[in-house]
Amino acid sequence: KQWYQRRVRHLPQNRDVYMTLGGNGSICLWKYNYPKERTKTASNGDDMGLAGTVEQVQNVVLGTQPISGFDWSPDKEGLCVCSGFDQTVRVCIVTRLKSL
Repeated sequence: KQWYQRRVRHLPQNRDVYMTLGGNGSICLWKYNYPKERTKTASNGDDMGLAGTVEQVQNVVLGTQPISGFDWSPDKEGLCVCSGFDQTVRVCIVTRLKSL
């Protein structure tokens, strides 16, 4: 059984976009989509909150070892840095975030 580590970091400029780190050396970009209606009335008359959907925007395998650290730049949208168990530090740029 292979062990997977998952870590999440939200984009500081847009909380609906976030990156997850996989234990297999991958990083995945996700986008949360809000539902058309935020609440629904139940049969007993109470309001219930509705969950939105999540879509995977991108999936990239950066190496064979787990990605152990990740952080977004608070100043530059899309600029990020990650480190892995293979002792590498990578500076990455995620483009087209405005079109999500």
